[in-house]
This record gives sequence, structure tokens and C-alpha cells, in this order.
Amino acid sequence: MAKKTINNDLLLANIIKGIEEVKGNDITILDLREIDTSVCDYFVISNGGSNTQVNAIVNSIQKTVSKEMKDKPWHVEGTDNAEWVLMDYVNIVVHVFQKRIREYYNIESLWGDAKITTIENKY
Repeated sequence: MAKKTINNDLLLANIIKGIEEVKGNDITILDLREIDTSVCDYFVISNGGSNTQVNAIVNSIQKTVSKEMKDKPWHVEGTDNAEWVLMDYVNIVVHVFQKRIREYYNIESLWGDAKITTIENKY
């Protein structure tokens, strides 16, 4: 399957905007482009305080990206229990966790070779 041609910088900006609009916490971007075995260009990781907030973050990202870019995720999974929701935008994969689940899986440490950017909370 060919990758969609899309502006990664614009998509990243809109994903982060969607997270921030509903006060998603601890936003981290992992740049995976220099890693040979990566399945995408970026991971965006964030967390919410409850399953309700996790679903609100996911919905906000989808709404923002759809409105600004007329794009939608290729695949979304995990919304049923909303402990870890994965949103696949092909070039960018978004992980929205509940805090305790994020700490348990600690996927940032699994991709230690990635360039990591942390976004400061605006509130």
C-alpha cells in the first residue's frame, strides 16, 4: 500500500491542537524517520485522566484534523475501554493513554533511538 501524500508538519500541528483543546497531558512526539524498522514517520503520545477524557481527546483530534485537512484516520482502535487508543494516520500514529497505562507500557523507552520532542502544557 502506498503512503498517502500529506503534509506531516500540518498533520502534527492539527493533532496537537486537537489534544490541547481538551487539555490532553504530557504530549510527546517521537520522530521515527531515521529508524529503519519503524512503521511510520512519527508517534504522538498523550494521556488523559479518565476513559472519558481519553475519548474526548480522540474525538477532538478527529474533529480538528477533519475540519482543517479533510482527512481521517485510516484506523482507530481501543475506544471501547479507552485505556489506550491508537489512531493510525498512516505517516503518523497517535497513542492516547490513561496515565497509569502509559506509565505501564512506557512506549517512549521502546523507541529510545527516536528523536523525542515534548510539548509543554499550555494550562
